[in-house]
Amino acid sequence: MKKITQFLFLMAFLSGFIAQAQTHLYENPKFDELAKDHKNIAILPFRTKIELRPKQMEKLESGQLEEMQKSEAESLQEAMHSWFLKRKKRGTLAIDVQPPSRTRTLLLKQNINSENIDAFTPEELAQILEVDAIISGTYETNKPMSEGASVALGLLIGVWGRTNSAVVNMNINNSGDGELLWNYNKKVSGSFGSNSDDLINVLMRKASRRLAYTK
Repeated sequence: MKKITQFLFLMAFLSGFIAQAQTHLYENPKFDELAKDHKNIAILPFRTKIELRPKQMEKLESGQLEEMQKSEAESLQEAMHSWFLKRKKRGTLAIDVQPPSRTRTLLLKQNINSENIDAFTPEELAQILEVDAIISGTYETNKPMSEGASVALGLLIGVWGRTNSAVVNMNINNSGDGELLWNYNKKVSGSFGSNSDDLINVLMRKASRRLAYTK
């Protein structure tokens, strides 16, 4: 009985996330063919923007918003990596996914950060990371979703609770020519207590059916 109750609670929670969701999915006609030769991919930290009200911004010191956005970006990167690892363990993922720590280290060695990464092409980044494709994206929210950024925001300006709305735009680009293979744009509404793993699960649940790397 307890398990049934927990299951119903989870379904209700996820439906709250999906409510009022808007989804746009693009798949390159050549994605399946190109993916056959892919052995590994890397996930970049998402370019993250936390939209705060002007009065909330006044309470922040210089650099604090940037730190929260960095924490949020890395949290989503880790959550997506975890999602892929679970599929790999189940035998439903055909490629390897580079650990985020290695991705960040390789970028750091080339002095690539959130401020200058847009100056590099997808194929250049894939070559630096030594992978066959890269996942990148943007993320906009009115409240942070990661534990660290959420707590920091609460302590600084008194805004507690995690995100209740977010827009995520994800790309997969081929390493050889940088060609866009897959794009997924989704707007979701969450609830108090939602976190990065919940968001990624909602994002990828339907999109993975059209993802060439999943069996």
